[in-house]
Amino acid sequence: MRELSELVDVERPAWPVLSEHLARSGVPVRVLPVDSARGRTCLHRLQVTARSFLGAMALECGGLVLDDGWVRVHGGGGRELPGLGDVNDLSTAVVFGPPLRLTVGHDVLGGVFALNGPGSEGDEHPGKPGEIVYFSPGSLGWVPLEMPYSAWLLWLLEGGAADLYDGLRWPGWREEARALDTTQGLSFAPRLCSAGTRENPASASRRPVAFGELTGAHRALCATRGLPDPGPFGLL
Repeated sequence: MRELSELVDVERPAWPVLSEHLARSGVPVRVLPVDSARGRTCLHRLQVTARSFLGAMALECGGLVLDDGWVRVHGGGGRELPGLGDVNDLSTAVVFGPPLRLTVGHDVLGGVFALNGPGSEGDEHPGKPGEIVYFSPGSLGWVPLEMPYSAWLLWLLEGGAADLYDGLRWPGWREEARALDTTQGLSFAPRLCSAGTRENPASASRRPVAFGELTGAHRALCATRGLPDPGPFGLL
């Protein structure tokens, strides 16, 4: 268990480098202010240094809102977005080690981005340890993105997520995403996992709901369809 000072006072901290990437982002991005005390506590419980992008996000940034709210990336936390320490139970991490998956972001569809922990191996846990996986509300399963946290963050800033959402955006999606609170997503009827909605999301009705309602619906659908339980989505 490293002291906070060991995690903060490092050579070559990542935040200046990340700030440069944020300034020239290929997609609209809003950088949220961090609650300093929460950020430092989060960094200490994560036990990563400020030299990493993950550590920089925890310490220096309340979170990111990308593509006019389509994607939200958790940081240290603030008034507008829960932090990594809020959506993950990091209180046990200092005793039992890092979680199986660390929720690091989510989107308006109810999709969840998570960082695989060191114990996430085998058929039940897609993707490699240390890499980002995405829970797809269209397939109701985890999809390995085959990139570590830092590469994933830069991929988002460079607009790479457009490929992930190919066919899942509709005319006016940007305005709908912008109108949501950062803790809300869009509930589809029929659900996004239905064939008709996947083929033409514009045909479905949509309404804003709390993000926790979406993840609860995903888990219930997995159980109804006999699919594997997706595991924790974080405390969203």
